[in-house]
Amino acid sequence: MTRIEGTVALVTGGNRGLGKALVDELFARGAAKVYAAARDPRTVTDPRATPLAVDVTSDEAVAAAAAEAGDVRLLVNNAGGLVGASFLDSPVDDVRREFETNFYGPLRVTRTFVPVIEANGGGHVLNVHSVLSWLAISGSYSASKAALWSQTNSLRLELRDRGIGVTGLHVAYIDTDMAARVDAPKSSPADVARLALDAVEAGAHEVLADDVTRQVKAGLSGDLGALYPQLAAS
Repeated sequence: MTRIEGTVALVTGGNRGLGKALVDELFARGAAKVYAAARDPRTVTDPRATPLAVDVTSDEAVAAAAAEAGDVRLLVNNAGGLVGASFLDSPVDDVRREFETNFYGPLRVTRTFVPVIEANGGGHVLNVHSVLSWLAISGSYSASKAALWSQTNSLRLELRDRGIGVTGLHVAYIDTDMAARVDAPKSSPADVARLALDAVEAGAHEVLADDVTRQVKAGLSGDLGALYPQLAAS
């Protein structure tokens, strides 16, 4: 289990949306310091946070961030992108771009910060997945999040003996800019942040943040027609 009170955390994509809510919740729980990482640190508006320039697609940028933030014990891999490229019709480079942000980005950041966290006595990694990790209705986005889910499961085993816990957050639509055009029920970023950090403090391996996510996870053991009614109709 990881105690947030008094810890030092880093949140990628900490300038807006869920990332900003996570920064706020970390301070509410007594975090001593929170690095809010963004490509442009000038977009970090929380005066309590420490802005940090991080481009998760750049080895050099991530290494520079680790050199500056050498006191981190809790890493939140929240930064991500939404391309949703079609596997048949979109340029392959669009698919690669999605994976570079949503799969290789968290991997790059985690690999770089694990020695930092370990040197500080151990800690925790929280990876932000999606219900679309389990539901392939958004092309390259779903595939990249499914790959991140697998990465998280592997890292959990690899980091277990190094004093670093790993939690995966799965959630459907959140009321952020990314889902602004979606006409469907949405979770509050603040509510998701509370659930996610409850899981971190409890040492939970996984958190399912809403009913949709819980239903989809439960359906993974069933017939594919239940998850994809298009197949049942064909």
